[in-house]
Amino acid sequence: MGSDSRALQAMASRHPWLAVLAALLLCAVLALVAGYLLAELGALIAVAALVALFGALWMLRNIEVAYWATIAVVCLLPFASFPFSIGFTPTLLDAALGALFVVWALSMATSGHREFITTPVGLPIAVFMLLAVGTFVYGLTNAALTAYDLRHFGELLLSIALFFLVVNTVRDEARLRRIVSALLICTTATAAVGIVLYVIADQISPNLTIQALSALGRLGYPTGSGVLRYIREDPEAAMRATSTSIDPNVLGSLLNIALAISVPQLFAPQPMIRRRYLWPMVGIMGLCLFLTLSRGSLVGLAVAVAALATLRYRRLWPLLLVAFVLVIALPQTRGLVDHFLQGFRKQDLATQMRLGEYKDALILIRRYPWLGVGFSGSPDIDTYIGVSMVYLLIAEQMGLVGLACFLIVMVVILARFWRRRRQAAGQPTLEPLWWGLHAGIFGALVGGVFDHYFFNLDFHHSVTLFWLLVGLASAATNLVSGGAEQKGEPDDASVPCVVPGAELR
Repeated sequence: MGSDSRALQAMASRHPWLAVLAALLLCAVLALVAGYLLAELGALIAVAALVALFGALWMLRNIEVAYWATIAVVCLLPFASFPFSIGFTPTLLDAALGALFVVWALSMATSGHREFITTPVGLPIAVFMLLAVGTFVYGLTNAALTAYDLRHFGELLLSIALFFLVVNTVRDEARLRRIVSALLICTTATAAVGIVLYVIADQISPNLTIQALSALGRLGYPTGSGVLRYIREDPEAAMRATSTSIDPNVLGSLLNIALAISVPQLFAPQPMIRRRYLWPMVGIMGLCLFLTLSRGSLVGLAVAVAALATLRYRRLWPLLLVAFVLVIALPQTRGLVDHFLQGFRKQDLATQMRLGEYKDALILIRRYPWLGVGFSGSPDIDTYIGVSMVYLLIAEQMGLVGLACFLIVMVVILARFWRRRRQAAGQPTLEPLWWGLHAGIFGALVGGVFDHYFFNLDFHHSVTLFWLLVGLASAATNLVSGGAEQKGEPDDASVPCVVPGAELR
């Protein structure tokens, strides 16, 4: 107990009326705040604000609470914003992510032994961030700086910097398992919401689902009939599940990652979540992914699971073959099969528009190949920034140099993974989680061929999810390397470095 705490305890024992007075004063302040919120914003917002207040106090005591809050927002309310403005309208994710960094900074500032851990991935990520800043500034010659661009670019940098926070705060397997479990639980929850809303709209009444999703309008969500999404945006075509993610492909990208992480747990000797719960969770997420009709996410997951089956979990192949036969044969999946066939034949409007975006993106990249055009806008009236492929989007904004830097980051991550696969086999509780996290990255990279969410300024939560995943995978590799080092094997997980006021190892 610190000296301040002992002093307060002594004062309270000598002057108990001071403790009573302080408690009454605190209650009065909370009552005034609650009354104001009730009068101005309503009961729901008032309760949410008070819960957020106590949650913030809890975060200061335990950084894992800040992790849980960030993950919950990313999965359940990714586009939610506060019902007020402070020059801009802050989002719940801004608050949760900001709280996570504040708690980390406070723990670093108040701890007696300061230690900053880096990895071989850290340097290329830092270079990637610096290059992003450079191209952002360079791109201001193409378009005027707006508060919107500045804010969202800052959010992008904060999400990438999340990697460094994760590898410095997730240093033991127990914490890693709890954080990943929270991600799977929250993803299952949003998948369940998506299924329920889909069934209500499809079998009971679309208006009920519209009313339920429109209730989120006070948190910045869209309202009206447009909250229901269909193939080609045609109400006569098949409906697509969105849950609270607005866009079915955004939801699909989340489910792609979560399912890739979950699959190795099905074969783990000691899974993070008991199998009696894990199998239903995988089923719920899988069904919801099917209902999104997100072809890119389905392909990403299929490739990731096939890689797992080939490299480590051979028992997956019979399950994959059975799943493939069922998808082809069942009448309930006929719409999904037709949706894929139309895409392969370039017959549907979405595929034709995507091919047009690829063509326009390549024109822009040819004109500005090295550093791109930045994040504010294109300098040419006949081109634009925006394409449904994360790699072309990076090349548009940061040029081929930026794209090469991003690919180097991914190559370093996967190379470390490949070098440590044999050491991971000797750690039965950590190995399935380690494989799953890297499968999630691989699935996201494959899905990125068809979607752009993991590096899009308008999808802060998707960018946050991706770099959280990269950080967790790197933290898992550090733990694998630490276990190998204890067994006398060489360690390449961290880079020795000495800086003033901190110890990097």
